[in-house]
Amino acid sequence: MAPLLPGITQNKIKTARLETAYLEAGAGSTPIVLVHGNTSSSLFFQDFMQALAATKRYKIYAPDLRGFGDTQVLPIDATRGLRDFSDDLSALIQALNLPPFHLLGWSLGGNVVMQYAIDYPGTLRTLTLQAPGSPFGFGGTKGVDGTPIWPDFAGSGGGSANPDFVQRIGRGDRGSEQFSPRTVMNNFYFKPPFRAAPDREEIYITSMNSCKVAEGIYPGDMTPSNNWPNIAPGTQGPNNALSPKYLNQAAFATISHKPPVLWIRGADDQIVSDTSLFEFGFLGQLGAVPGWPGIEVYPPQPMIGQLRAVLNRYQANGGYYREVVLPDCGHSPHIEKQEDVLKLFTEFVQSY
Repeated sequence: MAPLLPGITQNKIKTARLETAYLEAGAGSTPIVLVHGNTSSSLFFQDFMQALAATKRYKIYAPDLRGFGDTQVLPIDATRGLRDFSDDLSALIQALNLPPFHLLGWSLGGNVVMQYAIDYPGTLRTLTLQAPGSPFGFGGTKGVDGTPIWPDFAGSGGGSANPDFVQRIGRGDRGSEQFSPRTVMNNFYFKPPFRAAPDREEIYITSMNSCKVAEGIYPGDMTPSNNWPNIAPGTQGPNNALSPKYLNQAAFATISHKPPVLWIRGADDQIVSDTSLFEFGFLGQLGAVPGWPGIEVYPPQPMIGQLRAVLNRYQANGGYYREVVLPDCGHSPHIEKQEDVLKLFTEFVQSY
């Protein structure tokens, strides 16, 4: 059973696709759905849910994606990009019989909600992207148009995850070694020296360790490559679903129903960045991965620039977006800067 804060309940519902676990809070009439990121679960949203519920305006739902939290464990078909996740989300929305709603996605969840907006037009009142990944996936591309570096998309996919970190997730590590979930969270999910209160930190570690390390699920398989850095994507799991071999969300710019978009990110995010410490181009430039073929061949992926280019096209096609950069903030604005994000998000939602 998930460790829940007061006023938050966990429910499970059998949809047309799988049994989805979700958190629920609030007694208001306006529905909000929050979608978590990779190596996490809905538990990271609890304080934010409490704050939203306290306004008395909203009914808040936060599902666990397949392979995470307490949702049914099923394989993730990465060859569909993020559509397994977005189709699961649609099935949940239908099972809950939600009217048009406000949707927020964080990190991987940001790309899931973009996919949902592409595939299920007309169901959203607003779309909020918090520290989302590039619409051209994670790793393996260059330039703001997401040009593939290699034909096999080497440098992206399941092999991009740190094997020590993956093993520690698999065994439920709660220590403080270099690649433990705790250390990764405190160094990269948040901008040091920010640290969550001790009880919240333990909840977040439980959430990270709920990620299912298994074949077909996290992080996904890999294919050897003759192209640097010698790993190419496989076909299953979330990290392969984020590979540009399968994920290209340029179509977001041309969707027929264009909900207003709020893009919130931390100025010091080291995960999703034009200089990401999790992306091979930048790691190669730093000398952290040997054999880097140089900046002409394999430059750091401009993740922020790639998303901004797609959103600029969205705006040129009649959509609206606003980008807000929070200073002194890492990859988790709703935790690191909860009051700022709450104000930004509720004012945005109330406008539509």
